[in-house]
Amino acid sequence: MISSEDVREELATIAPERECDRLAELSALFHAAGSLHLRGGGEWSLHLDLGSGAAVRRAFALLRGSGIRSEIRTYRRRAFDTATRYQLHVEGTDDALRVLVQAGVVDRGHGPLEGPPRRVVGRSCCRDAYLRGAFLGAGSLSLGRSPHVELRTASLESAALLARLAHAEGVELHTAERETHAVAYAKSWEAIESVLALMGAAETVLALEERAVVAETRARANRLANADHANLVRTGRSARRQLEAIRRLDLDSLSDPLREAAELRLRHPTASVRELASRADPPATKPAMHRRLRRLEDLAAQ
Repeated sequence: MISSEDVREELATIAPERECDRLAELSALFHAAGSLHLRGGGEWSLHLDLGSGAAVRRAFALLRGSGIRSEIRTYRRRAFDTATRYQLHVEGTDDALRVLVQAGVVDRGHGPLEGPPRRVVGRSCCRDAYLRGAFLGAGSLSLGRSPHVELRTASLESAALLARLAHAEGVELHTAERETHAVAYAKSWEAIESVLALMGAAETVLALEERAVVAETRARANRLANADHANLVRTGRSARRQLEAIRRLDLDSLSDPLREAAELRLRHPTASVRELASRADPPATKPAMHRRLRRLEDLAAQ
């Protein structure tokens, strides 16, 4: 079963070549999982809180590629929680401020931005990178009875932004507001595969398509097996009725075609009508043999 972490592991291996894509992905990571901390004396810092090792490695690489130093720390939310959380701490240096302003995370006065400026997501490649960062930061994929992909955000406005970015690339995402957050999501298989393809998760899309083919093949095989079983049941019931009818008849009083049909059924009690027709002399058609057997049942009922 493909998990959300499998998708993040694949997305984390994508290394955008363009600076605009790196900034868009970094912007989405901070908008999805970042928090701004203001300290006394004009000092400030940014934290990324992530539950995925793949996501924190990707964020660390993006920051390092932009010349920003960061520190990774681990913690558990509860004392006996087995899931490890990751925090990536970015000190508020001038270089960090410059890059984060370019990425549309904060303004020059250290104020957090609700969403990225248009320049950050203006190109198609940047929109794809932003969606990828949004999944790395707070995305999930579920393939249970109700398959869906979700991109979690802090507000409905941020979820609507993700939906607009996906719509610009021909993919429809819906939005919903939950008690503590909002989401942009897709539930149809086509939309799920399309949004994953936009992010760059090609291997996951291929795996989902393979899974769908296997499921359809299994379903078709089950349908055929059920149909064959039903046909066998009908053939067996018809053969029993015919045998009971034939045993009540005087075969010597029947016409040659009817007598032949009766004798064939007695000799081959489990054969199908088509098989009986092929054994007749001369061979008969299936409809002709079916009419003869039906006539035998009618005679026995008189």
